[in-house]
Amino acid sequence: MKIVPETKEFAINAARRASWDDVVASYIERSIDAGYNMRWVGSMVADAHRIFNRGGVFLYPADRNKPTSGGRLRLLYEANPMGLLVEAAGGAAVVGDVAILDLKPTALHQRVPVIFGSRVEVKKIADAYKASKVAEPA
Repeated sequence: MKIVPETKEFAINAARRASWDDVVASYIERSIDAGYNMRWVGSMVADAHRIFNRGGVFLYPADRNKPTSGGRLRLLYEANPMGLLVEAAGGAAVVGDVAILDLKPTALHQRVPVIFGSRVEVKKIADAYKASKVAEPA
């Protein structure tokens, strides 16, 4: 199975809009303006199934209102396994601008924000995170 590299579809919980960081909010706004479709099942596995079949990008960003939580999905038994499958299918999986599979676990139940799917879309988001780091004051 191969994930198409480009897409015009994304999956995110729009009800959590107020808690998204600026990079994710900006990406979603630009995507909507460009005519992308939004799909959200509320299950990473179901959304991933659709992405494997049709392409798209899945976003479960960190919650700006709970910065110490690190994210919602667990690195070792949710994000890493999905990241492995996505990358094997030609997609990409990141936490910010770092590949999920490159993260070094710090705890068994460590939580991380997750973005995965069509390689071109994920790269747009990762590049925006890199650019936002450069723009931050030291």
